[in-house]
Amino acid sequence: LLLLCYTEEAAVIVSGLKNTDVFVGESATFTCELSYPGVKNVQWWLDGSPLHNNFVTEISEQDGMIHTLTLNDVACHDSGTVTFRAGSLISSAKLLVKGILLLE
Repeated sequence: LLLLCYTEEAAVIVSGLKNTDVFVGESATFTCELSYPGVKNVQWWLDGSPLHNNFVTEISEQDGMIHTLTLNDVACHDSGTVTFRAGSLISSAKLLVKGILLLE
């Protein structure tokens, strides 16, 4: 009889965050996939500030392994580094919000 125990230490990042460029007013989505579910202490950050679920920031999880952050209606000041942390695992990517130049 072989029992497999998946511990947090065994989990790895299968697919990390990717740099994203969007225009002002659009949504930016970041996804991080872990190898095992159940990793504790999952947190998203933007330039060192923790993010929480609200009407602008959507944080979701699928099967305990696919973690998604969507920032809605982004502004120029949202540009920065997005970081996902799950236990000791960390993935980061750049968010660049581009302004729209209106020519008259």
